[in-house]
Amino acid sequence: MLLVVTYSKAARTTLRNIARTHDETVVRRFGRAALFDATELGAFLALRLQEKHDHDVQILETELFNEFESVPEPVRTAAAEYESRETASTPYSKFAVGTDHPSVAEMRTREL
Repeated sequence: MLLVVTYSKAARTTLRNIARTHDETVVRRFGRAALFDATELGAFLALRLQEKHDHDVQILETELFNEFESVPEPVRTAAAEYESRETASTPYSKFAVGTDHPSVAEMRTREL
């Protein structure tokens, strides 16, 4: 997929118009951003938008997030166990104390 991000009112207006006209290619809109199908038409529409609005449009190619390939087992386990905790109001930083789960500080500094 292509992630198209707009940074001006004019670019957002054009993005909105493209999304209305090409709803089969624009998979989802998020206000100032949209996901386009990774097709030639998707690329054409994204490039056309960038050509028209220059630096007010950024195009990124996205990849499917594979948690088993990208995320270490301790982080996946911590997320699953945290979401099944007994008290929903317990913050993760307190939940992780005294466990093998990584701390917020550790996770913040580690790249995927």
